[in-house]
Amino acid sequence: MANVLFNDITFRYGNNTVLEHFSLEVESGKIVCLVGPSGCGKTTLVRALLGLIKPETGSIQVGDRVLFDAQKRVNVPAEKRNIGIVFQDYAVWPHMTVLENVCYPLKKQRRPKDEIKQRAMRALEQVHMTEYANHLPNQLSGGQQQRVAIARALVVDSDVLVMDEPITNLDAKLREEMLLEIRMIQNRLGATILYITHDQQSALQLCDKMAIMEQNGHLCQYGTDEEIILHPANRFTFEFIGVSNFIPVEKDSDGLKLVCGERIPYPGEVPAEAAGGGYDLGVRPNDIVFDNSSPVKAKVDSRVFLGSEYNYFLSVGNRQIRVQQSMLDVRTKGVANEGEMVGIRFLNTRFYPTKKGA
Repeated sequence: MANVLFNDITFRYGNNTVLEHFSLEVESGKIVCLVGPSGCGKTTLVRALLGLIKPETGSIQVGDRVLFDAQKRVNVPAEKRNIGIVFQDYAVWPHMTVLENVCYPLKKQRRPKDEIKQRAMRALEQVHMTEYANHLPNQLSGGQQQRVAIARALVVDSDVLVMDEPITNLDAKLREEMLLEIRMIQNRLGATILYITHDQQSALQLCDKMAIMEQNGHLCQYGTDEEIILHPANRFTFEFIGVSNFIPVEKDSDGLKLVCGERIPYPGEVPAEAAGGGYDLGVRPNDIVFDNSSPVKAKVDSRVFLGSEYNYFLSVGNRQIRVQQSMLDVRTKGVANEGEMVGIRFLNTRFYPTKKGA
C-alpha cells in the first residue's frame, strides 16, 4: 500500500480547463472517495494517475515513486505504474473463463505459469469467487462479474487500486452488497483505494475520507464524512452532499423575514452579514421539526412512509421544502396529515449568499 500525491495538476482539453492547480493527498491504506458532479474532472484526474493523459503542470507521486513531473520531464509509462483499475462496465473478456480473465494481466507480464495460477486463485479467493473459476462471464451475475474485475486488479500486487464508478450498473441490492465486499477486501489487504463516483450515498457508506470537487474542477473540501456533513466548507458542499432546503431571508423595519412570495417572520438569529439580504437560510430536512408554537407556518402537501421515517413536502408561502421525521419523533409528536397547516421550527441552520440566477 502507498499514498498518492497530486501536486498542482493542470489539464486542458483545447480551451477547456478541466483541472487547474489541483492538489490532493490520498493517505496510505485508506479508501478515499472522489465525489463531484458529472464533468467536474474526476475521470480526468484518474486518467492522469494511470498515465493515459499528460497534465500540463504538476507532479504525481505514489509512495516514493514519482510517476509524473512536468518540470523534471518524468512520465512513467502506463504499464509500469503498478496501479490496478476497476471500471464501471466490468470489462471482463466474454470468451475467457473467470480464471483466464484474472490470469490475463500476469500473462502480459510473462510470469511463470505456476506463479500465474497460484496468484490468480489467491485473488479469486479474496473476492470469494474460487468456485466460479471455470465459469464464463455470461454465467455470472453483475455483482459476480464485478468481483472478477476486482480480482483481476488485485492480482498484480498494485500499490494503489482505482475504482471508477464500479457499482453504477448494479441494482440497489447488489450495490449494497458490493460496497460491503469492497470494504472487506480493503480491510483484508490494507489497500489504498481511490474510489471515483458521483453517487454521494455510496461515498458516505464506503469512504474513510471524501474529496469533494466542484463543477470547475477545484477541490472544494477534503475530510471524513462526519466533517463534511456537519461542517460543510461552503454552500456547494452543503447542497451537493445530502438533501438541503434553501429559503431567502431579508430584514425590514419589522425584523428578519423569510421571503416566500409573502414575508414570514423568522424568529431565529442570523449572522450580521445575512441581515441585509442577499442570503438564503439553509437547513437539512431532518433539522426541521413540527412545532405549532412557531410563527412559521406551512401546509403539508404530501407525506410518504419510508419505513424508518416519514418524508414530507411542505409549502412555506410559495416555496416547497422537504422535511424528514424520525419514528422516535413520530412516537412523541405524532404525524402531520396531508392538507394540514403546521408550525415548523428550524434547527442547525446555515446562511449562504444567494446563488446568482436563483
